[in-house]
Amino acid sequence: MKQHKRKITILVIVLLLLIGFFLPLPFYLETPGTAESLNKFVTVDGKRDRRKGHYMLTTVALQQARPLTYLWSKTQPFAETVSKESLMGGASNRTYEQMQTYYMQSSINDAITVAYRRAGEAYHKKYRGIYVMSLLAGSKFKGHLAIGDTVTKIDGHAFKSAQQFINYVKRQRVGQKVTVTYTHKQQVKTTAQALIKLPGTKRPGLGITLVDHSQVKTDIPVKVNVGEIGGPSAGTMFTLEIYDQLTGGKLRRGRKIAGTGTMDAKGNVGAIGGIDKKVVAASRAGATIFFAPDDPVTKADKKADPNYKNNYAVAKSAAKRIHRKIKVVPIKTFSDVVNYLKK
Repeated sequence: MKQHKRKITILVIVLLLLIGFFLPLPFYLETPGTAESLNKFVTVDGKRDRRKGHYMLTTVALQQARPLTYLWSKTQPFAETVSKESLMGGASNRTYEQMQTYYMQSSINDAITVAYRRAGEAYHKKYRGIYVMSLLAGSKFKGHLAIGDTVTKIDGHAFKSAQQFINYVKRQRVGQKVTVTYTHKQQVKTTAQALIKLPGTKRPGLGITLVDHSQVKTDIPVKVNVGEIGGPSAGTMFTLEIYDQLTGGKLRRGRKIAGTGTMDAKGNVGAIGGIDKKVVAASRAGATIFFAPDDPVTKADKKADPNYKNNYAVAKSAAKRIHRKIKVVPIKTFSDVVNYLKK
């Protein structure tokens, strides 16, 4: 009898452990990620940056919560639970991953543009077409076009912006067939399908979510290979790494410098999420300087959330909490970054 009870007890314990480790909960955990040296991602003129010190991009670790990891997160000062809706905005996992890939590539293009313009080096922006971000369930192109494809022509017409594509389709009729030329995994293909009536409108459309897909070409070759890292938040640090290589590497002076923030083609730095966790990751990697977007706090922000703090304020508070020697520097533009490091 005792042996039977012991077996039942063991089975219950094993079952609870399996549930604790493997049962997915309907939300995610955000925790401090890593601080990655940018010299392993970026080459300029065929050369890697081998100077002393590092520029580093920072990441947030994201994992689907399990019962045991959720309980563990409650003991961690910089762990946060995030719903799938707030993280992905209703997109599927595949669409979300494709969006992150697009945002990273767009961020790299803008980083190259800003770095080369600031360094006085030649660059050329080439419009490639429209990038397919998602397809509506009722789209006739579903099963032909795929997320991540680039549409280059409609009915043989090439355009210079997504808006021009949209304007052309607007002039057609619902149910009319159009021929789409597109690239799928670097292969050029065509498909002819009927336009649908877009939900909530009377307008015809392909039934896809689209954004501009551009590429930057440079006289001095530059390559950025980020592997599986996605999203736009490393734009500022990519710009800095590329610019410093173009101009002789005089800004870093042996220091470990981290930061975050989007970068647009005009050199403006934008806010990102999870900055407190990125400060922790940077500090753990030995960074002594951390660049943080200093986005303006508007009346609308305060009205929506009286306790709202911008990226810089959150980053500065995080640095204070971990009691480590890391200087949080507020930035609004790439010029702010360069001017600070020139001091």
